[in-house]
Amino acid sequence: MMFAIDLLEPYGFQFFRNGLVVATIAGALCGLLGVFVVLRGMSYIGHGLSHAVFGGAAASAVLQINFFIGAGIWGIVSGVLIARVSRRRVIGADAAIGVVTTASFALGLALMNRYGQASKSIEAVLFGSVLGVKVGDIIAVSAVALLALAVIMLTYRKLLFSTFDPDVAQVSGVRVSLVEAMLLALLSLTILVTMRVIGTLLISALLVIPAASARLTTNSFSRMLWIAPLIGGVTCFVGMNLSYFLDTSASATIILLDALVFIVAYATAGARSRIRMASLGHL
Repeated sequence: MMFAIDLLEPYGFQFFRNGLVVATIAGALCGLLGVFVVLRGMSYIGHGLSHAVFGGAAASAVLQINFFIGAGIWGIVSGVLIARVSRRRVIGADAAIGVVTTASFALGLALMNRYGQASKSIEAVLFGSVLGVKVGDIIAVSAVALLALAVIMLTYRKLLFSTFDPDVAQVSGVRVSLVEAMLLALLSLTILVTMRVIGTLLISALLVIPAASARLTTNSFSRMLWIAPLIGGVTCFVGMNLSYFLDTSASATIILLDALVFIVAYATAGARSRIRMASLGHL
């Protein structure tokens, strides 16, 4: 009985309940979009955008302007620069992302070191402040999650086609560039509303690890679309509770849990493959 009471102890605090709700929703949202990030080979783009927007968030804290305005404008500028630079065949998209995002991230760190009075706000963007969540943050993350779900449901066939065979999809009349722009817009919006809550580092992990684990679990696109959000949401929920009792960073605990799930999925996939090969060898 006492053990059950101890487990429920953190739920007596409003800040923990708010953080738990927003972390779980953010985990599911990032897991859902992460399916497209992983299958399209966009892992570096998701990682890069989250680090690029960090520079705008740092500038917003220093200039004392609205976070969403500063980080949003910076994200748009970064996206335009990446698109413009990547058009040069000599450079390529990966190099363009690397140049823009590392420069932006370095600017954020420089501002954090230079302006001590804004360092706490900047650190919150880098590592997240999930226990400082307000009702407005919950509404914003929930709204983006519902928007992403609606868009994916309405454009499911186009997304499926353009993800696995973009060339044939283009010939078949699917506007692949528009689909990619839509995904990047959803990705940028997700990063914007979750960055201040769960942090740049956790966003990068949540966009890749749950989807990669789901990919190891199944070859079905439709199954990945519910397995990845499930992994993202559950690991965030469990990680939040563990971090309270272990007195560790919520972001670090969640990332380690996601990594553990990935290791288990990888080991299981390897075992299934060996069993399949062994059974074929006996035929």
